[in-house]
Amino acid sequence: MNVSFHGQSCLKIKTKEHTILIDPFISGNDTSDLDADAQEPDVILLTHGHNDHVGDTISIAKRTNCLVVAPFELATYLGSRDLNVHPMHIGGAHEFDFGKVKYTPAFHGSLFEDEDGNMIYSGMPGGILFYAEGKTVYHAGDTALFSDLKLIGEMNDIDLAFLPIGDNFTMGPEDALIAADWVQAKKVVPVHYNTFPLINQDGEAFCRNVKTGEGIALQPGEGIEI
Repeated sequence: MNVSFHGQSCLKIKTKEHTILIDPFISGNDTSDLDADAQEPDVILLTHGHNDHVGDTISIAKRTNCLVVAPFELATYLGSRDLNVHPMHIGGAHEFDFGKVKYTPAFHGSLFEDEDGNMIYSGMPGGILFYAEGKTVYHAGDTALFSDLKLIGEMNDIDLAFLPIGDNFTMGPEDALIAADWVQAKKVVPVHYNTFPLINQDGEAFCRNVKTGEGIALQPGEGIEI
């Protein structure tokens, strides 16, 4: 399995048979290395409804008819836009043909602004545990530090975790280091930073300070084989 980072919180997971995009914020994201019009995913997984996470989901899914998996309220809205959706919710898991997905809590918000400026309530935000090919990937989503991260680490043998470090909207580097200790992943990658001046951080410095697991600061387009 190859997991690559593409700016902000966007990941691309390639298994032997499937391509999965998580939070594909591509257009309007100066840190992204991707071309939204060239993406052909089998599925898109969304952590929550903020525009810097939903990103290009609607245009990609309409063009490819890929499945979109999202928290219930967000999935319901995207279904009304004629997308092929599978709704889930916090604590729920489902076995798909491309792997198993489980939604975890994340302490944040979730509101989508459409192209007409309408504000759509998009339910509770979440993190995502993705299981495939005997490996476990954890995308924490946008979240504050919270103690149940310990439980997520205790209940799962996490190979690769993506934790936000941008501060202001999510946990910052200091809290994310505690989260890394609690999640106990073998490898930890910082995300949700340096996209905008307000969330500028030193990803390399964060990774040098990771004590539990190996901290790896990926540049957009770089990936890890697990």
